[in-house]
This record gives sequence, C-alpha cells and structure tokens, in this order.
Amino acid sequence: MPLTKKMLAALNDQITMELSASHAYLAMAGWFESQNLPGMATWMQLQSTEERDHALKLFGFVADRGEDISLGPIEAPKAVFGSALEVFEAALAQEKSVTASINVLYTLANAEGEFEAIPLITWFINEQVEEEALVDQAVEDLRRAGDDSQALLLLDRELGSRQTEA
Repeated sequence: MPLTKKMLAALNDQITMELSASHAYLAMAGWFESQNLPGMATWMQLQSTEERDHALKLFGFVADRGEDISLGPIEAPKAVFGSALEVFEAALAQEKSVTASINVLYTLANAEGEFEAIPLITWFINEQVEEEALVDQAVEDLRRAGDDSQALLLLDRELGSRQTEA
C-alpha cells in the first residue's frame, strides 16, 4: 500500500532535515578542530554520522514502501562560533527542532492512517529524548566550566571519549 502524498512529503522532508543536521554537526566539528579541541570535534563527527544514519533509516523505510525519495536542498550551516558553549547551544536548538518535526510526523501518521510508520517514528521519538539529554548535559557542563580553560580541556577529553553506538 503506497504512502499518502502528505506522509511521503513529510518523510522526504524529514530525511532532508536529518541530512541537514548531519551537515551542521560536521561544520561544528570543523570549528572545534580549528580551536584545537579534538575531543569535541570527534564528538561532533560522531553526531554527524548518527544523523546521517537516521536519514538512511527513513530513506530505507520510504524505499521499502516503493516510494520515490525526494531530497530537498541543504543550506550551508553556521561554521563560526564564539565559544564551545555557543556550539553546543546551537546543537541543542537543532535537536529540539528535530524533535518537533518528529512529533509532527507521528501526529500525521496517525491522522493519515499510516500505521506502518508509527513504530519507526516511535523509535525516533525515543531517540530524540536521548539526543536532547546528551546535548543538554554538555551545555550544562560548559556553563559550569565558564571561562576555566582547565575545565574546558577536561570536558574536551571527556566528550572525546564518546563511543559509537552499536
């Protein structure tokens, strides 16, 4: 059974949003590299990969339903920041935007009777809770660190120890 036009458009938009988030995280990693904060750069690179994987998960669902995938344009992300805190605050705002979009997808799936999409979207809802909590913790840690360069280096090493998900 094909997806409704509204659902297909929303899923394609979500794929583009996830790819855009991946692109933004890669730009953030580049900024951290330029600031000689390799741990935070690694964290952002892993986050970029995760967002791309999310896009591919949606891509696979749309393809499995026999539908056309239509990717939208991706704007150049912000690449210059004033501080590590500013970068993670931007990341948190981005995650909140993705969460809002996923919630709209869930509501749409119910309204359109796209019940096959609900388990996938529910996975994303749960994933976004984890994503926001992870980034929010980094924001809070950076706020506590303030202008303390030793605390910043400690956080850089801690964030750099992040492992990829299985």
